Amino acid sequence: MSKKSPENNRHFAFVILFTSITVVCLGFCGCSQMSGYSNESLFREDISSVYVEMFDNQSFRRGTEYELTDALAKRIEAETPYKVVTNRDRAESLISGQIESIGSQVLTMERQTGRALENEVLLRAVVSWKNLKTGELLINNRAVTASASYSPYQDQDYSYAATLAANNLARKIVELMEKEW
Repeated sequence: MSKKSPENNRHFAFVILFTSITVVCLGFCGCSQMSGYSNESLFREDISSVYVEMFDNQSFRRGTEYELTDALAKRIEAETPYKVVTNRDRAESLISGQIESIGSQVLTMERQTGRALENEVLLRAVVSWKNLKTGELLINNRAVTASASYSPYQDQDYSYAATLAANNLARKIVELMEKEW
């Protein structure tokens, strides 16, 4: 049976003490900015109304700008505390943008015939949101993309996927309207 020397015991105690202090210090560093849970709104409280300007469309596919603008207005009404107003002069803020591209690509193909089994529509837009009271740009030309897939074998077509992609893009734009945490 071997005995542990007092020097080994001190070394072991030092390692445990050093490790404990390090863990405690790192724990405090990680929690320095946390203030716990909050029921504070994710959205700005200095704005109560939004005017949604018709999106411009820089692509060759027409009609998607109407669907995106409509989907965005509906999502703002449903998911934010903001009221969408139809008169720009009565609005406290303005959200606008342009669709830069609308793309379509094949995701999967049938091996024997080479026909597309599943396709995807990809929308890319640039969005701005301005506080009309102060002139501050709340969102400054942020690029946002969204996609949706469709399959002719499930009786889905391009317009179905374009509508889904516009809704997905509207959801992402509303997420951009949240305050930074």
